[in-house]
Amino acid sequence: MKVLAVADSDSYLKWAACLLADLPAGSAAELVVVRTPIAPSPAQIAAAVRDGIAAPPPVLSARSVRRLAERTRPDVVLVACTGPVVDVLVADVLAELRPRPVFVSGLPGISVPATEKAWVFRSGCDLFVVHSEREVAEFSRIAAGLGGGGAVGLARLPFLRSGAAAAGGNRVVFATQAKVPRHREERERILLALAELARLRPELDVVVKLRALEDERQTHRERHHYQRLWRELGEPGRLSFEAGSMHDQLSRAAGFVTVSSTAALEAIALGVPSLVLSDFGVSAEMINLVFEGSGLLGTLDDLAKADFRAASAPWCAANYFQPPERNDWTRLLAELVSGARVPAVSLLDGPEHAAARRRARLRVEIHPSMLRAGYRAKRRVRRYLKPFLISE
Repeated sequence: MKVLAVADSDSYLKWAACLLADLPAGSAAELVVVRTPIAPSPAQIAAAVRDGIAAPPPVLSARSVRRLAERTRPDVVLVACTGPVVDVLVADVLAELRPRPVFVSGLPGISVPATEKAWVFRSGCDLFVVHSEREVAEFSRIAAGLGGGGAVGLARLPFLRSGAAAAGGNRVVFATQAKVPRHREERERILLALAELARLRPELDVVVKLRALEDERQTHRERHHYQRLWRELGEPGRLSFEAGSMHDQLSRAAGFVTVSSTAALEAIALGVPSLVLSDFGVSAEMINLVFEGSGLLGTLDDLAKADFRAASAPWCAANYFQPPERNDWTRLLAELVSGARVPAVSLLDGPEHAAARRRARLRVEIHPSMLRAGYRAKRRVRRYLKPFLISE
């Protein structure tokens, strides 16, 4: 089986690189990054693929990805990208490849609750990969209601390592999340609680594990970057800020904390006592609803006291730690490659979606620096015209 994997951001690149390691024996895989405004930096690329790929993947334009697919004629294209990029690659950039490959997509982390939007953008793919029995059930219900798409397959999150547990250490790791909490003052409260922990427990090394440095792009825009907030607070305490490999951080961790991050699952897998902060709500909007019943929910006061916990065994069995024999995505993929199949039908194929696809195509065709310059020029023109439009 010959597989071409295409990623567009740091989290999807890490997911793709790990997922390729689960392919059946004898498979040949090639991984590339499609150039978009959120493409990872060289340092992010190196960190994402360090455990599975011999050399950092190249960053290619969409046209170059198309030429690569025409030249290599893969059996499978793993489209490990954000929703609009998945849609435009499958329906436009890579359309009409002959023979048509099996298109596979999925989500790189926690996907509870399942959303119609995630399904719709990936409905042109023949296999949609998620990572828990609960996610399979929820997305299958959405698929039955909306139509489109192909099979829903189950895979263990590929970076949940089944090897040796963390040996323990003196480090407390806070895993940031770009989207939540949304407000500046909420993030400042977290930083101050971490600083209080460092003050009360001077033997602990308290680390803010960043998804990206301030000048790096990531899957979701981070409006209030923690390192910048810390400087603006006057650095009122003893914290360190690090990017790079989460596994390296957890291998030295005595405790782990987050508001909402897939890294919580990595910590559970390695036996690191953990805490999921509930001060800002437990909801779909906070992306932490899945942790209800896990035994990990706690508060900033618990954090300051280093009150970390172990996850509930029944919760683990139902969420992301299913037995290996339940994972069926590679079996489904092999069946799609070897058997007769009807290509998936995208729910976005109508003329009403053509303009959105053209905009998405711009993101993968035009160099990001030119695209950002165009956006800035557009905003300047709008500001210039606004007084005239109001006066009318």
